[in-house]
Amino acid sequence: MWSGYWLAYAADKTFSLEYTMYRFILKRLGLLIPTLFGVITLVFFMLALSPGDPVRVMLGERANKEAVENLKAEMGLDKPMSEQYVLYLKRVVQFDFGKSIKTGADVIDEIGARFPATIELTLFAMFLAIVAGVFIGVISATKRYSFIDYASMFGALFGVSMPVFWLGLVLIIIFSVNLNLLPTGGRMDIRYYFTPITNFYIIDGFIHFFKTGSLNVLGSALSHIILPAVTLGTIPLAIIARITRSSMLEVLKQDYIKTARATGMPERKVIFKYALRNALLPVVTVIGLQFGMLLSGAILTETIFAWPGIGKWLYHAIEARDFPAVQGGIIVISVCFVLINLFVDLLYTVINPKIRTE
Repeated sequence: MWSGYWLAYAADKTFSLEYTMYRFILKRLGLLIPTLFGVITLVFFMLALSPGDPVRVMLGERANKEAVENLKAEMGLDKPMSEQYVLYLKRVVQFDFGKSIKTGADVIDEIGARFPATIELTLFAMFLAIVAGVFIGVISATKRYSFIDYASMFGALFGVSMPVFWLGLVLIIIFSVNLNLLPTGGRMDIRYYFTPITNFYIIDGFIHFFKTGSLNVLGSALSHIILPAVTLGTIPLAIIARITRSSMLEVLKQDYIKTARATGMPERKVIFKYALRNALLPVVTVIGLQFGMLLSGAILTETIFAWPGIGKWLYHAIEARDFPAVQGGIIVISVCFVLINLFVDLLYTVINPKIRTE
C-alpha cells in the first residue's frame, strides 16, 4: 500500500514540476510579443523621423520632381505616417522587409546571405571568451591575492579598456604584416573555390574534407577567423573572468564548501563540482548579454577585417540611408537578442534546480 502511495506521490510531483516548467516557458514566450512589438515600432519611427530622403538616395539629387513623386508613390512613402506604419507591420508579420534601396535585392535574402558569417564569428569569439574567461576567473579566485590573481585581473582590466579597432589593427600588424602567419581579412582564401552549403565556412570546411579528404578549405576558414574572433572576444573574456572571480569568491565562503573540504574531498572536486556550479548563475547572465551584444556590435570588427557579415552590411546601409535594410537588420538582431535571453532564463533552471521548483 505504501509503495503505491509513494509512486503516486512521485508521479504527482513530477507532473507538477513539468507543469510549472511549461508555464515558465509559456510565460517567457508571451513576454516576447510585446518586447518585439516595441522594438519594431521604435525602429520604424526612429528611421521615419531621421533626416535623409531614401528616394533622393535612389534617384540622385538632380532627379526631377515628377520622378521623385512617382517613386514615393511606388514605395508608399506618399501616404500618412500612420498608414505607412500599418503597412510596415503587415510586411514584418509576413517576414517581408521589402527591397534594399541600394541594391534592389530583397532584404531578407541579403540578411540570409550575410547573417551566417556574423553568427559564426560570434560563436567562435564567445567560445574563446567563455573557456578562457571562466578558467582565468576560477584560477584567480582559488589563488586569491597571489601574483596570478593580480596578473589576471590586470589583464582583464586591460582587455576591457582596449578599443576594438586599435586591438584589431595591432593584431594585423603583428601576426599578418610582420610575422605573416594569419590573413589580414576576409573569410576564405581566393585560391580555394568551393560551393558553400550552409554558409558557415567552418562547417562547410568539414563537409569538404569528408568529401575530398582535403583540409585546404577548413584550414583557410580557421586561419581567417582567428584574428577577428580574438579581437571580438577580448572584452567579453575580460568581463567573464572578473564576474567568475567575484562569484567564486562569494561561493567559496559558504559553509557547504567548508564542509566538503573538511570531509577530505579533493580540492579539484570541491572547486569544479560544487563551487563553480553554484557560481555560474551570474556568469551565465553575463554570457547571455555579451553574446547578444557581440551579435549586434560586431560592426567595427567586421569592418577592420573585411568580414562579410551583417554588421558591416548594416553599417553601409545606414550610410546609404537604406531604410528597409536598416529596419530588417535591426529587427533580426533584436529577435536574436530576445531569444538568447530566453535561452539564458531556461538555462537557469538547468544550473539551479531550486529555480525550477520555485
